[in-house]
Amino acid sequence: MAEVLTRYLRREGFDVTCLADGMVALEQALASPPDLAVLDIMLPGLSGLELCRRLRAALDVPIIMLTALGEEADRVVGLELGADDYVTKPFSPREVTARVKAILRRTRAGAAPKAEETAPLVAGDITVDLRTREACARGMRLALTALEFDLLAFLCRHPREVFTREQLLDNVWGFQVADSSTVTVHVRRLRQKVEADAARPTHLKTVWGVGYRFEPS
Repeated sequence: MAEVLTRYLRREGFDVTCLADGMVALEQALASPPDLAVLDIMLPGLSGLELCRRLRAALDVPIIMLTALGEEADRVVGLELGADDYVTKPFSPREVTARVKAILRRTRAGAAPKAEETAPLVAGDITVDLRTREACARGMRLALTALEFDLLAFLCRHPREVFTREQLLDNVWGFQVADSSTVTVHVRRLRQKVEADAARPTHLKTVWGVGYRFEPS
């Protein structure tokens, strides 16, 4: 599986390093950070979940997890640990390649905002600076992943507008997935960083049966 996926990615012009041991992968990633990591959960040396946790603690690198079909608990845990996306097995190498392209396209586009977007977005006690890709809440800088920043920035651009999970996948992730738990977990992670009390959010509101909206204050 790793060999086939490596061939597909290289055919699309990516420089791919394929490693079969979790600890070796961690050491190499820390020594030479990649633009993106694709992790299988079942790895010798260090599990994919633990590798995800350690990578997220040290690097702001997009992470795609590969999980077994039906293992919803593993998918949720991976997302909670900081993965940006997951793909269930069996999968098409074309699908993974498309996800890689979409995530890298989003992160690279986000790093260079348009001229008209250089002014910081201010929504109540939240400030989002698109130029420096920094966000603050109540005067304190937030430690956000690239995807969390993009999700917050998108919602701040559209205050009080309700978005379904599918619409957020289209606009922030750039693709659709089989289920929307990816969005649910990312909103929960973002609440823990943005809200003064994540259990009683004042900004990231759930619209039951529909999706989410952002309240400036």
